[in-house]
Amino acid sequence: MTDQKRAPRSGGRTTERQIGRSTRPHRSDPRPAARDRAAAAREFPTEGSAALRPKERSTKPTAGGPRLKVAPPPPVTGPRVPFVALLLALVIGGVLGILVVNTKIAENAFRLERLKQTGATLDIQQQELQREIAQAEAPGNLTASARKLGMVAGGNPAYIRLQDGKIIGIPKPGDGAPSVTSDQIPGR
Repeated sequence: MTDQKRAPRSGGRTTERQIGRSTRPHRSDPRPAARDRAAAAREFPTEGSAALRPKERSTKPTAGGPRLKVAPPPPVTGPRVPFVALLLALVIGGVLGILVVNTKIAENAFRLERLKQTGATLDIQQQELQREIAQAEAPGNLTASARKLGMVAGGNPAYIRLQDGKIIGIPKPGDGAPSVTSDQIPGR
């Protein structure tokens, strides 16, 4: 067999390695324990730079097929800064949008309250005006208002029939004296 000297990766002293020798003891060997210790010392060095060097493995494919290796992770394709900026802009835009919506809701609530108060005031005014109209339409108030304006009570009225234009009854002017409380001066 051949001896091969190899320099360690980290520099420093060289180690000798024998290639082709079996590390297992033969059954006929009377000292298997000593041989195992020597093989273990060759396989697992504990001192120097040889202890830091990983155990070499053969790169030959095994009988079961090609040996599988772990693939490195795929590289990150896109830069992260624009993505983070986009997320930050979305979050800030969402917060500002919610703030604007809440402000508009509060503003509309105040406006609605003012409109309700105005509506209540207008309802009260409408009720007062309807009460005044009802009082003015009372028959006693109509007569008093008419006399105040200088009107007098008329007699039996005359009618005009619209189908043929015939006058039924004799029309005559009212002949009463104006009331004392009228605004008109008698004789005018």
